[in-house]
Amino acid sequence: MKNKIIGIGVAIFCVAMSMAQSNNVIDEVAWVVGDEPIYKSDIEAMYSQMQYDGTVFDGSPYCVIPEQLAVEKLYLHQAKLDTIEAPEAMVQQSVDKRLNFFIANLGSKERVEEHFRKPLPILREQLIEVMRTQYIVQQVQESLTKDVKATPGDVRKYFNNLEEDSIPYIPLQVEAQIITLNPVIPQQEIDDVKSRLRDYTDRVNRGESEFSTLAIMYSEDGSAMQGGELGFHGRADFVPEFSNVAFNLNDPKKVSKIVETEYGYHIIQLIEKRGDQINCRHILLRPKVSQKDLEDAVVRLDSLRKEIIRDKFTFEDAARYVSQDKDTRYNKGFMVNVVNGSTRFEMQDLPQEVSRKIETMKIGDISEPFVMIDQARNKEVVAIVKLSNRIEGHRATLSDDYNLIKEMYENYQKENIISEWIEKKIKDTYVRIEDGWNDCEFKYGGWMK
Repeated sequence: MKNKIIGIGVAIFCVAMSMAQSNNVIDEVAWVVGDEPIYKSDIEAMYSQMQYDGTVFDGSPYCVIPEQLAVEKLYLHQAKLDTIEAPEAMVQQSVDKRLNFFIANLGSKERVEEHFRKPLPILREQLIEVMRTQYIVQQVQESLTKDVKATPGDVRKYFNNLEEDSIPYIPLQVEAQIITLNPVIPQQEIDDVKSRLRDYTDRVNRGESEFSTLAIMYSEDGSAMQGGELGFHGRADFVPEFSNVAFNLNDPKKVSKIVETEYGYHIIQLIEKRGDQINCRHILLRPKVSQKDLEDAVVRLDSLRKEIIRDKFTFEDAARYVSQDKDTRYNKGFMVNVVNGSTRFEMQDLPQEVSRKIETMKIGDISEPFVMIDQARNKEVVAIVKLSNRIEGHRATLSDDYNLIKEMYENYQKENIISEWIEKKIKDTYVRIEDGWNDCEFKYGGWMK
């Protein structure tokens, strides 16, 4: 259960995506918050987007949506007073991750454009504003709630006072360990990729082509749509192999040597250095994995599985010394839920390929090898998984689900602080709601003055 206090931040995606579509040259003002207007077209566009996404409204959308927009403006006004800004490098990195996530889940860049009904460059520009605003809102909220702490006594008292129907039902959860192998790629395929990158380098150095044009045409990274440009980043933002080369570049007219990372093969061009950060472009190519490469990896992993089953060594030892999943190999192979940092997953939170295997397994079972997509690196790998634990669905208890209940208590406290702050901020801010937009039961009091 993620912090509910950032609910307004969740809505920002729809807000910014929809507001960017509106044209306010001649438009009806619905609300004014401070000196910031909220236009009818903003509300209509957001309503359309939220309908498209299947959003269920708790009340009339013509009351819910403008109030969400108004609260966002309160946060942004406070951020100006507190001089809270979003680091540009972090914004760019977040946008790249989000776009790569969309492409991986929808299947292609074309499908992403179809889903959002706009070209990728426009989508990217809108996402930049989304991520920047979301970061700022979260920073304001965290600043307001930073002193919230929960003692065991607080948590116990909170839990004991919960009504029976307020105690959450915990769906089936599992803990799983994983071992992955990368298919062995023939040297010829690697040589072909390097040859293409050398050709691109020569074309740039001879002045025949712009690096950015080649990136748009050929790079297999999400940054291709902006000419391979990554935005300003610090050294730690990249994998070491990439940073070691990128941060040693000094001439924007030159192209780096070929760099191999876990993502594939790159060439890099410096754009600008600014203190301890750089902005650069890159072109990424990934060697293609053939069906035979995958089948060979399946055979190797199947042999390993049989040796584990025969107790030649443990799954944990195999994960440490054989697995090529760097995120789990030093954690005895245990997969970690990035949402809450625990090793427990609800079935829908697991990678689809893993979920399908685990669904019919018993505790202690080890799956046969299967092919899956490593989402972080966008490449095919071969894996086996072990079902380590299965926690059946149940009503939360203090002994079994203490961390969840502690989080619920902290969220409850934070929500109260946020609500009180918003209502005070409303009283201290000039707000005008035009006729036709004020016949509402708002979530927060004080809008109607």
